[in-house]
Amino acid sequence: MVDAAVLGHRIRHFRTQSELTLDALGERIGLAGSQLSLIENGRREPKLSHLQAIAEVLGVSTAELLDPEPPSPRSRLELDLQRLQEGASYRRLGLPAVRPSRAMGDDVLGALVGLHRELDRRSREAIATPEQARRDATTLRHEMRERANALPELDELAERQLDAVGYEGGSVTHRTVSEMAARLGFELVYVTDMPHSARSVTDLENGRIYLPPASIPGGHGLRSMALQAIAHRLLQHREPADYREFLQQRLEINYFAAAALMPRSRAVEHLRRAKRERNLAVEDFRDAFGVTHETAAMRFTNLATDLDLQVHFLRVGEDGALSRVYENDGLPVPVDASGHAEGQLVCRRFAARTAFERTSRTTEFYQYTDTPEGTFWCSTQTGSGTDGEFSISFGVRFDDAKWFRGAQTAFREHSTCPDVRCCASPDSALVDRWRQHSWASARMHQHTLAPLPSGTYPGVDDSELYAFLERHAPAL
Repeated sequence: MVDAAVLGHRIRHFRTQSELTLDALGERIGLAGSQLSLIENGRREPKLSHLQAIAEVLGVSTAELLDPEPPSPRSRLELDLQRLQEGASYRRLGLPAVRPSRAMGDDVLGALVGLHRELDRRSREAIATPEQARRDATTLRHEMRERANALPELDELAERQLDAVGYEGGSVTHRTVSEMAARLGFELVYVTDMPHSARSVTDLENGRIYLPPASIPGGHGLRSMALQAIAHRLLQHREPADYREFLQQRLEINYFAAAALMPRSRAVEHLRRAKRERNLAVEDFRDAFGVTHETAAMRFTNLATDLDLQVHFLRVGEDGALSRVYENDGLPVPVDASGHAEGQLVCRRFAARTAFERTSRTTEFYQYTDTPEGTFWCSTQTGSGTDGEFSISFGVRFDDAKWFRGAQTAFREHSTCPDVRCCASPDSALVDRWRQHSWASARMHQHTLAPLPSGTYPGVDDSELYAFLERHAPAL
């Protein structure tokens, strides 16, 4: 992809060097000077024939015109100012854009760019807060629910990339992922000193994607991390302009990674066959493609409409708090006053919490739950990570349970949440016994009150990131 603004600057640079006016160059290539002006200002992309004619007249190659780098330090400043003024931070002020003239000195232009960068940085810092994150996450969750949690364009993109490296089925190997990266000009490099705030780092200049070593705990997720980094490049993501865009980008790269590890055509074929046999199971879906239980359950939500199913997915911590949720089957999910679900406590009667009470957790746990919105069936698997134990629940309404393994379970619970008498209020006798005779010190996560690091990418420490890149850059 060619940046029209950079291309325009390069054409103007070489035209000025050739001492040609817009009209003079236009006359020699059969294009009006006004049309050339639009091209130089980045408002119109030239046809290939015109681009070749311009290069010939100016005595340069087409490749030189298409070089993605600005032609001079001054040009870089002008382009930076243009892009910053087109950003949301400046547009919200309602102020006119400043167009650098020839009379404007480089020092003045540099000061303007510096001011705009600081304005943009402060704007990012202000929006990277838990409050804004909750609002944006809620909006995004509702939008994905309207789309049945499916992004067909990313499913198609993932299958095209797999076809291009000769994938024929089964689990996607690390080698296959490496070949996908190589097609984009990137090498996967495993290092032991990753910035603590980053899952992966991409060096665009030297064509490297840095990942933690495969030997670390949880190394099975390296394929997914690499695929997420590849997705950023395929989707041509730029620095997120706001927190909403950051969350959208994260959703897209996670979706692409899952779609590459569990390609839609083969995944749907597997699920339809299991449905015909009334033997749908997340654990079988997981094992068929060699992914984590959470990835398989979440991927199922992307494909459920292909099976004429409405479903729900919950990831719940051992304290009962939701950390990830999707539902379009009507499951009563707890939300706060703003409609945000993450961080809210799930009913103690839900399988997502009763599963923690089991003595044997090696297999999936099945349960029916009666709620004010109807009866739901759930399949739940527990696990543990760096933040403690968690459960992954996947389920459907009662009428659709017949398609799943575990539908004959005898486990059943009754929930009346959000009625506080269901599970939120302690037993009155215990209150009388202990209210005046006890004291507890709360355990609170430090991030509860702190904003996210205010770097270029929300949650990533810029100082640590750039020091890491410099440390690993190839010697010239």
